[in-house]
Amino acid sequence: MATAPLVRNSKTRLHDRGTWSSRDDRIASAVWLGVFLVGTIAGFGVDIRGFLHSNPPWPQVVYYHAAVFIVWVLLLTTQVLFVVGDRVAWHRNLGWFMVGWACLMAVMGPWAAIASFVVNLHTPANDPPPFFSVNIVDIAGFLILVAWAIALRKNPAAHKRLMLLATVSLADPGFARFSEFFLPNPA
Repeated sequence: MATAPLVRNSKTRLHDRGTWSSRDDRIASAVWLGVFLVGTIAGFGVDIRGFLHSNPPWPQVVYYHAAVFIVWVLLLTTQVLFVVGDRVAWHRNLGWFMVGWACLMAVMGPWAAIASFVVNLHTPANDPPPFFSVNIVDIAGFLILVAWAIALRKNPAAHKRLMLLATVSLADPGFARFSEFFLPNPA
């Protein structure tokens, strides 16, 4: 049994280094990022008219939140392209900027959600406040996965997977809007 020595000699660690080369999954990371981008852009694309013409209008912080999260997606795309293009030094330098940006997202996400719930509290289309827990779990999962990815940045295969998972943990709003376009809620 190949895993028995690992179990006997295991120490507390976050991840064991895989036996594959980190270069082997560069394209796979780009493909997964592409799937994420298509789903998110499609989700917000089908909903943009309703967003811009909603009554009551969305709070101003929602627009800032959107800008911050769009910049995150652009930064992540840049990071993946740096690695695919063998510009790993550039990737590392931009990575530390992204750590700060992730902290900004940790503030903007819940702030925009709270502001949206307050504005729409007494409207018929308001989601029940318990759905705020989905927003909190999404951003908490994002922060945990980003912190774990930072801790494993010297293990490129684990780092890139965790960063993609962190971003996927934020995909609920885009993919939910896209699915509601095809499967409307019969409320």
